[in-house]
Amino acid sequence: MTPQQPGHDLVIRAERAITPDGSAAVEIGIRDGAIATIAPLGAGLAGARVRTLAADEVLLPGLVDSHVHINEPGRTDWEGFASATRAAAAGGVTTVIDMPLNSIPPTVDVPALAAKIAASEGKRFVDVGFWGGAVPGSTPNLAPLHEAGVFGFKCFLLPSGVDEFGPLDADELELDLRELTRFDAQMIVHAEDAGAIDHATPAHGPGYADFLASRPRGAENLAIAVVIERARWTGARVHILHLSSSDALPMIVSARRDGVRITVETCPHYLTLTAEDVPAGATTFKCCPPIREGANADRLWEALTDGTIDAVVSDHSPSTVDLKALDTGDFGQAWGGVASLQLGLPIMWTAAQARGIDLDRVVGWMSAGPARVAGLQRKGAIAVGADADLAVFAPEQTFVVDPAALHHKNPITAYAGRTLQGVVRTTLLRGVEVDFHTPRGALLRRGHA
Repeated sequence: MTPQQPGHDLVIRAERAITPDGSAAVEIGIRDGAIATIAPLGAGLAGARVRTLAADEVLLPGLVDSHVHINEPGRTDWEGFASATRAAAAGGVTTVIDMPLNSIPPTVDVPALAAKIAASEGKRFVDVGFWGGAVPGSTPNLAPLHEAGVFGFKCFLLPSGVDEFGPLDADELELDLRELTRFDAQMIVHAEDAGAIDHATPAHGPGYADFLASRPRGAENLAIAVVIERARWTGARVHILHLSSSDALPMIVSARRDGVRITVETCPHYLTLTAEDVPAGATTFKCCPPIREGANADRLWEALTDGTIDAVVSDHSPSTVDLKALDTGDFGQAWGGVASLQLGLPIMWTAAQARGIDLDRVVGWMSAGPARVAGLQRKGAIAVGADADLAVFAPEQTFVVDPAALHHKNPITAYAGRTLQGVVRTTLLRGVEVDFHTPRGALLRRGHA
């Protein structure tokens, strides 16, 4: 807490706010877009405007989603900056970091990054940053992209699903990791082993068990082992994307004990959806790596609570409705990706309550955790000096997911028809309420956020 200071642009009074020190009854003074003062509720902070939250509302730090596929330019019919960032704001997410693939061109050099930035201008309803891409032959582009402000580099260890973003083999991964150590940049990895998947039976038809067998846990485990060893040899920083195989957790724990600089994320769908419950032909559930069994999800929750997993992010990977092959229900043909950017917080909160996990922890996994992974020092916490990115959340209010009511460009999600608990009533970006008409989101660059 800090002493009372006069002259705030906005004061927010909350019976409950989630701070780095836990839940507290506070008054928050905002000045010039940043949190200037935090005082106990009743301190009487002065401000040009004062907002008092209702008794059923909780003040949260704006969530950070460091794994979002926005797809503009090139595949803007799948998703775009305006629709994605509106969806983010509606879900209490105030910062997104865009993935380098599924747009055309992919963000693998400075001109492609410039095209991404240009496409986002006038369309950002929340703050937006960018990951760069590492593809075969792109090693010379890594340092220029780093200097241009990307937050790190993404690679695949198997075909990505789009021809313009090719995979790295283990030796080129090591080459790029050695390059990234020169400027201490981070490599974020889609870790599935191409050989293991080539030896599995290809997915076909409407049976989810057949699709699950086509992306075995062993493929994920093998690839994560490769990432760990190449990171060990090079000293590079690495991050495992969208962990779905709980079998890999002991390797990650062991690597950290040995000093390997590795972090890991998972996603709401791996924690709240289970293979046993996926209906035949329900291709809205297809994603890669796949949704696995309920016992696997239990172990992922345990790894979250003990700190092995650092963050929960959406991996919002939308497509047009026709690409999900809803007419045939063929898991082999459908595009793999779960659209949930707007829904992450209520998905997680609904499931966490059933496990006796409090809201403070859920919010930490979705705000401070991703902010640390991406190196965002002013995001993800209600703290003096942080950007005044906030969400007003009603944790007891319920709703039924209607895909047509979401801001996502395409009305399709694996959560359609589910009753979820928790509603974001207001989102503030640097102290200004997001009105969904006036885009005020900033462009974020590494080292300036």
